[in-house]
Amino acid sequence: MPGPMGPRGYLTEEEQQNKPKVTKELLIRIFSYLKPYWFALLLVLIVIVISSVLGLLPSIITGKIIDEAILGQDFAKLIKLVLLALITLTASQVISVLESYINGWVSQKIVYDMKNEMFQHLQTMEHAFFTSEKQGDIITRMNSDISGVSSAISQTLTSVISNICTVITTIVALVSIDLKLACIGILVIPLLVLPTKSAGKTRWKLLSEAQAKHDELNDLTNEALSVSGSLLIKLFTEEEKKNRQFDELNKEVTGYSIKESRAGKWFRVVMGIFTNIGPLLIYLAGGYLIMRMNDTTLTVGTITATVNMINRLYRPVESLLNISVDFTRSLALFSRIFEYLDKKPKIKSKKNALKPDFTKTEIRYKDVEFYYDKSIPLIKNLSFKVPSGKMYAIVGPSGSGKSTIVNLLPRLYDVISGEVTINGINVKDIDLQYLRDSIGVVTQEAYMFNGTVRENLLFAKSDATQEELEEACKIANIHDFIISQPDGYNTQVGNRGLKLSGGEKQRLSIARVILKDPKILILDEATSSLDSISENSIQQALEVMMQNRTSIVIAHRLSTILQADKILVVSGGKIAEQGGHEKLLAKNGIYKQLYETQFRKVIDMENEA
Repeated sequence: MPGPMGPRGYLTEEEQQNKPKVTKELLIRIFSYLKPYWFALLLVLIVIVISSVLGLLPSIITGKIIDEAILGQDFAKLIKLVLLALITLTASQVISVLESYINGWVSQKIVYDMKNEMFQHLQTMEHAFFTSEKQGDIITRMNSDISGVSSAISQTLTSVISNICTVITTIVALVSIDLKLACIGILVIPLLVLPTKSAGKTRWKLLSEAQAKHDELNDLTNEALSVSGSLLIKLFTEEEKKNRQFDELNKEVTGYSIKESRAGKWFRVVMGIFTNIGPLLIYLAGGYLIMRMNDTTLTVGTITATVNMINRLYRPVESLLNISVDFTRSLALFSRIFEYLDKKPKIKSKKNALKPDFTKTEIRYKDVEFYYDKSIPLIKNLSFKVPSGKMYAIVGPSGSGKSTIVNLLPRLYDVISGEVTINGINVKDIDLQYLRDSIGVVTQEAYMFNGTVRENLLFAKSDATQEELEEACKIANIHDFIISQPDGYNTQVGNRGLKLSGGEKQRLSIARVILKDPKILILDEATSSLDSISENSIQQALEVMMQNRTSIVIAHRLSTILQADKILVVSGGKIAEQGGHEKLLAKNGIYKQLYETQFRKVIDMENEA
């Protein structure tokens, strides 16, 4: 079952529409990846030519065996010719293996180079790239498309060269042996085109219909067997319904596959008939010339050698008939890869970017404007200052842009207008890695890589000692939990940390930031995944962590907000109110509404608990 591509020899409608434009620049760029391996590719070319020539010898020797050894009744010569045929066959096979080895090495090295280039390039892309692009598309370009380059080089490129060499050497040999028989054998070649194209269209139609159903089956399987999907099915007892859906789709896919398989068998029958017509015609013509025309220049050995060479000619000719399809698909792969490689990162360090002293870290937002969609402004004329060493809390209704505001500081996004500064220096003028190294962020959703607790902690500081790991985890109140596990710090956290509870993941992410020891701290609702007991247990840790650090906290719990030196109330993309808790309550404004609707509920829930 092919993937997005149709059967060999026929382009799908999608492929026809998206055919890449062949330009000199595109071809030069593709061959630039081959250039470092030019010597190995030259060896492949030489080996292909030698292999093509050696491939002719068994047919020529077979003719001599019949004429000179068997009909000439020379047993000694028969032995010599058989040994010679065996040697040439062995040499041809050994050379083919050598060609395959070198070819495979070159193609895999190019894939290695391209994957490294793509991965390193994607690492430079801004955060917005990963939120706007589909993750499946990114993975496809990174893995499937680049891996497809291997077959484009090892199969398409070298098979074209090999087939051309085989056709040329075979035709030269045929003409040199007997021109009349050669013409008869070659005249059959056009007959191969008709069944190839006709069967190709039929199989493409069946395959494209089967692929659509196969995609539906894959979607159903992925959804039903995922962690979240299987849980939802169990909770709503929909197992029988999903089983019926799977059975129906599976039955349709199987039906299409059977039809395609049958069509393929009839195609092979027709092709088998046509490929045997040529040899039969040569036998007929050769027999006629010898028996009726008394052609003394023609021998049985010559007829046999010609038949063997004609059989050797048909397969590469059929392959070359499809060269445009293979060429188009190969170019399409490179075009898709280059499309991503040509995307320029919108957020990067300037030349000679600054690495200022962050002993003091006053943060200032001045007339900041930002939006994801120009027609929907999110932040408008936002201005505020966080003095060095102070902790400010940002509160506001859902969707008011609180997380976006703090994301502008480490330049996950860049302001549309206005500026964000640290100690009066625009963050755009600061070295990007230095800036982000100086900022610690605990996000609302704690993300864990699929690995051990230790590996996730070392992500913050690769050379941290065991003592440093334990100290950070003790502060975050996660150390006791870790050592209670059978594997301790080598405990596997699972994909996205699924083996941990929300509170455990959050505390581990806090420990990770503690280990980083940043100058500036951002907590984006960092305690939202914790129950009141867990929150209280790490609140002191956060207080210790925020001492002498400039901190911005997005919070929805009153206990966190009351710790702030100042509360900023965001509404409509602006600072609507600011001040202390009591002062803001007295204003009887947005903060008072939030207190009554959001904070008060949390307080009541905590009291009930």
